[in-house]
Amino acid sequence: MRAAVLEDLDRLVVKEAPDPRIGAGEMLVRVRACAVCGSDVRIYHHGNPRVKPPQILGHEIAGEVVAVGEGVEKFKVGDRVATAADVPCGVCEYCRDGMGNNCAINYALGYQFPGGFAELLPLNQITVNYGPVHRIPDGMSYETATLAEPLACCLNGLERSFLKPGESVLIIGAGPAGILLAEAATALGATLVILAQRSRRRLELARKFRADAFVATDEQDMVKAVMELTGGRGVDIAITACASPEAQEQALAVVRPRGRVNYFGGLARGSRAISLDSNVIHYKECYVHGSHGSVPRQHRVALDLLARGRVRVEGLITHRFPLAQIAEAFAAQEQRLGLKAVVVP
Repeated sequence: MRAAVLEDLDRLVVKEAPDPRIGAGEMLVRVRACAVCGSDVRIYHHGNPRVKPPQILGHEIAGEVVAVGEGVEKFKVGDRVATAADVPCGVCEYCRDGMGNNCAINYALGYQFPGGFAELLPLNQITVNYGPVHRIPDGMSYETATLAEPLACCLNGLERSFLKPGESVLIIGAGPAGILLAEAATALGATLVILAQRSRRRLELARKFRADAFVATDEQDMVKAVMELTGGRGVDIAITACASPEAQEQALAVVRPRGRVNYFGGLARGSRAISLDSNVIHYKECYVHGSHGSVPRQHRVALDLLARGRVRVEGLITHRFPLAQIAEAFAAQEQRLGLKAVVVP
């Protein structure tokens, strides 16, 4: 098979690799689409402790089951399936309690396990038994199904933020994750969704999707704009969907008393430490928390929301590349030439 193999930092090589072999309890998927995530780009440049080259990256995957091992009953040859990243080990306290993304081992496709930037994807027994592998609903394209993975992460973020119908949400960062957060928040009953973004060009791309207000932070004072939009009250939830220390600091300034701040987007290695005025938290009685990844249940719900049109993603995928042009796919995502890039092996 052909695969894009990370051989070292900044070295991603498309080459012939042995066809994967599967055993009992395992299955093999022919990859039909694998979207590029910002974390893929970070691994490419900076590595990750869980990724040991040579490795095949990619975790936003959709494809067709082409072989199943002895004992596999959940899936059959011909099933169209999508996967998310985080794979619970299935036996630790966190995994047993439905918090597999906090597992100490923290298995993931495209990290310890081979990913989807290849023609064939082997799924081991742990992934088949406990992982985020679900059938794609009838009528949904493979490309759309890849978006269930980032949407699942957004659902996790909104769950961790305890979003309730009727609340207001500020999302700082209007990239693919920010747009999916806005769409999901709207679907879950938020009545005021504000998208803030530094780049005017990317903000204009985001206007195709559901948000009630848009703030260009290079041209407007974000704190002032948000306070005006909320009548001086502040938002119920502020989510940073970008790798910006400034955004993390400003989120505290715009959240209402007893509101919630979610550091959804992690900071890049080498970023400055944020300046946190604990008195703001003290007197506002607000809550500051984080979220990362997702659990299999959220991936299943994400596919259902997409299938029902509750979360609208038409136009989110702006670039498509064959596997041979994976370098161009990574460049398009990193340079923000559009919104979402997908590799079609």
